[in-house]
Amino acid sequence: MCTNYRIPDRQLFNDKYGVAAPSAEWREEVYKDYFAPIIRRDGDGRRSDVASFGMVPREKIPPGVKVFDTMNARAETVGEKRSFSGAWKKQQLCLIPTQVFYEPDYETGKAVRWAIGMADGEPFAIAGLWREWDGEGGPCFSFTMLTLNADHHPLMKRFHKPGSEKRSVVIIKPADYDDWLGSRSMDEARSFVVLPDALTMVAGASPK
Repeated sequence: MCTNYRIPDRQLFNDKYGVAAPSAEWREEVYKDYFAPIIRRDGDGRRSDVASFGMVPREKIPPGVKVFDTMNARAETVGEKRSFSGAWKKQQLCLIPTQVFYEPDYETGKAVRWAIGMADGEPFAIAGLWREWDGEGGPCFSFTMLTLNADHHPLMKRFHKPGSEKRSVVIIKPADYDDWLGSRSMDEARSFVVLPDALTMVAGASPK
């Protein structure tokens, strides 16, 4: 489960994702309900927008309903869960520009924050879903990250509390960006939903 990540700077965004960064400002590190850039399909190309991290923003949870988290969508059941199924069935797919993401490592007996990224230091993109909402100033967007079971992944199995299920985000390769965004069916989209190659990744303890 990923609930915190860092976005590439604006120049890297423009250089690496084939689309200009949105003009809106964002914070470098993203947490629940923070606004961050996503990339969506726009005809035969790409467009960037800012969206709120968490498919159902806190402000959209009805009064009296217990607050719940929707920053991550389990790829195994994404078509069954009410918060995500509509976007999945409509193929509202997005790329989430990322420099590193953060997970807790408990190998010392207590939680230590680790940063995980690409071994070559390059920014990358996490697979996500987006949703549109009616806002006071017009349409606004939210997004979630797709995750997979990682109990046997060489790297991602090291994170989260002992005894808990291990999960990993899904990383889309740069050569697959347009094919992912342009998936024409749920089956086609699922062909991109795989665990990342541990040999291409690097991780280490990160200062808070």
